[in-house]
Amino acid sequence: MQTSPDRHEYPAHWEADVVLRDGGTARIRPITVDDAERLVSFYEQVSDESKYYRFFAPYPRLSAKDVHRFTHHDFVDRVGLAATVGGEFIATVRYDRIGADGTPASAPADEAEVAFLVQDAHQGRGVASALLEHIGAVARERGIRRFAAEVLPANTKMIKVFTDAGYTQKRSFEDGVVRLEFDLEPTDRSLAVQYAREHRAEARSVQRLLAPGSVAVIGAGRTPGGVGRSVLANIRDAGFTGRLYAVNKALPEEQKDLDGVPAHRSVRDIDGPVDLAVVAVPAEHVPEVVTECGEHGVQGLVVVSAGYAESGTEGRERQRALVRQARTYGMRIIGPNAFGIMNTSPRVRLNASLAPETPRPGRIGLFAQSGAIGIALLSRLHRRGGGVTGVTGVSTFVSSGNRADVSGNDVLQYWYEDPDTDVVLMYLESIGNPRKFTRLARRTAAAKPLVVVQGARHGAAPQGHAVRATRLPHTTVSALLRQAGVIRVDTITELVDAGLLLARQPLPAGPRVAILGNSESLGLLTYDACLAEGLRPHPPQDLTTAASAADFHTALSRALADDRCDAVVVTAIPAVGEGSVADAALAGALRSAAAAAPAKPVLVVHVELGGLAEALSAAASTAPQTDAGNPPQTPAESPQVTLSPTPPGEPPEDSHLIPAYPAAERAVRALAQAVAYAQWRRDAADPGRVPEYEDIDEKGAATLIDGLLARGQGLTLGPEETCDLLGHYGIHVHRALPAPTPDAAAEAARTLGYPVALKATAPHLRHRADLGGVRLDLADEDQLRRSYTELTELFGAPEELRPVVQRMAPRGVDVVVRAVIDPAAGAVLSFGLAGAASQLLGDTAHRLIPVTDKEATSLVRSIRTAPLLFGWRGTAPADTGALEELLLRVSRLVDDHPEVVAVTLEPVVVASHGLSVLGASIRLAPPPARDDLGPRTLPAY
Repeated sequence: MQTSPDRHEYPAHWEADVVLRDGGTARIRPITVDDAERLVSFYEQVSDESKYYRFFAPYPRLSAKDVHRFTHHDFVDRVGLAATVGGEFIATVRYDRIGADGTPASAPADEAEVAFLVQDAHQGRGVASALLEHIGAVARERGIRRFAAEVLPANTKMIKVFTDAGYTQKRSFEDGVVRLEFDLEPTDRSLAVQYAREHRAEARSVQRLLAPGSVAVIGAGRTPGGVGRSVLANIRDAGFTGRLYAVNKALPEEQKDLDGVPAHRSVRDIDGPVDLAVVAVPAEHVPEVVTECGEHGVQGLVVVSAGYAESGTEGRERQRALVRQARTYGMRIIGPNAFGIMNTSPRVRLNASLAPETPRPGRIGLFAQSGAIGIALLSRLHRRGGGVTGVTGVSTFVSSGNRADVSGNDVLQYWYEDPDTDVVLMYLESIGNPRKFTRLARRTAAAKPLVVVQGARHGAAPQGHAVRATRLPHTTVSALLRQAGVIRVDTITELVDAGLLLARQPLPAGPRVAILGNSESLGLLTYDACLAEGLRPHPPQDLTTAASAADFHTALSRALADDRCDAVVVTAIPAVGEGSVADAALAGALRSAAAAAPAKPVLVVHVELGGLAEALSAAASTAPQTDAGNPPQTPAESPQVTLSPTPPGEPPEDSHLIPAYPAAERAVRALAQAVAYAQWRRDAADPGRVPEYEDIDEKGAATLIDGLLARGQGLTLGPEETCDLLGHYGIHVHRALPAPTPDAAAEAARTLGYPVALKATAPHLRHRADLGGVRLDLADEDQLRRSYTELTELFGAPEELRPVVQRMAPRGVDVVVRAVIDPAAGAVLSFGLAGAASQLLGDTAHRLIPVTDKEATSLVRSIRTAPLLFGWRGTAPADTGALEELLLRVSRLVDDHPEVVAVTLEPVVVASHGLSVLGASIRLAPPPARDDLGPRTLPAY
């Protein structure tokens, strides 16, 4: 690496792995003096046309001077980055800082010329776009605000790279050259472009794993049994539509097949491409296998081998080495320690897992980090007796194991536009990047339901998982996920319960629930459960135990036709002496009535009615029925009916699948989750806006912050500095004057004007009015001096109490507003009432920053003690409009200035008209080198 000639040390934090447009990966890193030979080799493989476009003239080879120039950088004014695969360059980009006259310059010049060169074999993979994102981030870090590029008019591909990036730009044409100039400040459009490219690349990388044209199982044993041999049999027995190979280096040379599958001693011996390799060899032999796969051009790996991070420190290092090695060859990994993957599409029929049976085709995408939980989920969705019964199919299944590379975020990118998936169920033991997961979840939930259960909620993440540190409690992270549209549940039972309803039924239009059935007691239990879940049930309709299937059909039809009803829960108990014939008749009656009103969901609560549960949900698939005359409905709107051939004895294809539950509480909880999700969908259609306030001085605040940070790396501001910074955002804090003596207190009161408050600000007394460290409504100097004496007698000397005097604010409700930058979740705004009771109950609400006006409104109303703000028990309502504006201003401050890492306003007294901020603190720190506005990158290993 470069040392002495450089003005800066080698910037290792610029190194990054990225996913390209075709789903492969590349590594981006700075170019150094050690890269001379790589650069020359790379240039020799570039076509003459590409060289001409780069240098505007025939340029067959690089001179020694060129090589020196392109490999010697100071990492400030001259920077070069390379994209590499297999350790070799596939593309380069560089910038040179220039002055106003276009000649080389140093800071404070803030413009640079940028130029790319992409190897012809890798053009069209999105390499240049990824390099532009990264070189742009580097330039911003080095104080460069604008790029200029000169391009020949015929070089349309490179012109498109610049114009499609979404930056604010201008174009000119002079002397036969197109000159492009663009600002590097991220815009809404540039971020949208970046996220769209990230989505396409990561979705494509998962698609290559889930829909391969050919699969090799490496480590398929010579004798029956064992992991590799089992996976090979499972792929073969599922009817995989592509080419399948068995690989075992211990096979005799004369052996050409294994269980009827073509067999080879090495991947290298396979004649033809291999898209996916399932690796089932001992961990110590995996590096050799990865090398063979990389050299053969394998696109992705499913590593079921164990012995990695889940086994301790040595295994963690082995896992890091595995990821780095695979990415060197542009491959992505599911695992290690993975259970496997499945794709039930008739175009693929892949079961590359340890599950001996493939689930029925359906509309549910299933992700589980744990193999054991994956087995349990597949079993519950597949079985037809006990618990939540019936056949609900799976579109794709991914069990990621240690999720060293491919994670839930990647799979969400794939499922978002997957036409075969209508509902997503996820079991997560950790969230490696909550900020990104929240962003992707919000987008996915706007199109299809996303149900998540989190394991390891009250302890550390599994040993095999690399997780970013977070200071937020689990309850806060869960609340943020719910705000992103995620249906958060606590158990895998609830996960399946919600999934069955969402896969089979339309979303409810509201919380009004009709209840009918042949058991009065079961109806009352259902009614109580609805009230407990916040639904609005109608009084149960008791059809009596003598009700026939026709009676159920009539009652259900009438309930579904009622405009005052949004959903129906049917309760049923078995008739004495009747068996499967009666069950089938009742199921048929309910399906018939539900199919006639497909816009409202129907659920059944049954008591030990295995036959009824099977009859209600009997089908071979959850795929929606479509025909040429009617376009398919959206996932959340369409009733789930059968599509594939119906097995003997099961209902016809136009059946309306109805989920059945063995307990009223489970059915109602699933319905309540669907109601809340449907409301979120309606609200998400109009999320509100981030208001602009004319009195906000963003530039003035930035100047103040820069000056304050010049003192050190991080600091908590003093009272005057805090008030000054908040004042730039229209937030005014009541002055609090120190009162080290009674005379000083009297002088402060005369300055502020009576009535005043006397407060002890010592850490153990601050914001603790319940301890008696505050005296309010002191009308004159005599009252002030008596109160001062009382405080010192009770709590100690003034130097211990740190008393202050503050002018009295109008009476109102005391609240607390906080904002914090969490390293994992990002910027979070929190709100709650002040006082020990709220802290003890954890009655605090949270929103991700930036907060919109609608989110501020919901934030104020989402705490349990919110009625105190709205005239509870005859009190005067507080000015919640002023409170919402304060929340929005704090959100703007933190969003505009990432250096503001913590803000606390406590207490804030919200009166009938207006509010008063009585205490405030702010902490500053330098912003991270990379943030959400930075370039796409895979997690570092």
